[in-house]
Amino acid sequence: MEFTLLFAAAFGVGAGAAALRWEAARGNAAECAADLWQVFLTAIIVGLSVGRLAAMVGAGINPLTNLADILVVRGGVATGPAAVAALASIALSARGEVIAVFDALAVAGLAGLGGWHLGCLARQACLGTTTELPWAMYQPGSSIGRHPVELYAAGLYLLAAVALAQYRRRPLQPGRAAAVALVTAGVVRLVTEPFRVSLSGGPVWWYVAAAAVGIGGLFVVGRRARSDR
Repeated sequence: MEFTLLFAAAFGVGAGAAALRWEAARGNAAECAADLWQVFLTAIIVGLSVGRLAAMVGAGINPLTNLADILVVRGGVATGPAAVAALASIALSARGEVIAVFDALAVAGLAGLGGWHLGCLARQACLGTTTELPWAMYQPGSSIGRHPVELYAAGLYLLAAVALAQYRRRPLQPGRAAAVALVTAGVVRLVTEPFRVSLSGGPVWWYVAAAAVGIGGLFVVGRRARSDR
């Protein structure tokens, strides 16, 4: 059996952990009492588990009679349910510091997404639609160049994580960092979706919803900031 899903998850956990350590060392420590590493790791485990189960059910596979398939990449992970479950896990773990914890994990979340997509190297699933661009990648035994779409997403998420870490060094209104991260998470998937090979076009509405909720959050934070002046 191939447990490449776990290797991909390890990329995400490692990138998120590195982001937490990097931010703490640069003075971007969270203004909350929560154990961010524990909250982050729990959210990943919950999100990955729910997303995998949702993908199995969507493919007509009964998780109760196919327990081993939960750890095996056959149908992948349903990103929408995984994201909702991860966010719910963070909210439940925050214990009265929901906004502060989401802000504190914003950079780590983007870095973790970047690491997850970089995990395509372990899964051998980086390639998308065909292209003749110089940086095209090729499947073994094929002469057809393809977009390394998962590497595009990984690079965009990791760059966004660095940019948001720099942005967080200034005083920000509560909720702004989390909203920016949510918008980025949705937009990156939207702009890379056309380069993915998909019969149904992918779960685009999930990414639209993430971007819309994030933009709504920025609007609320902005209004609150103006009212406090």
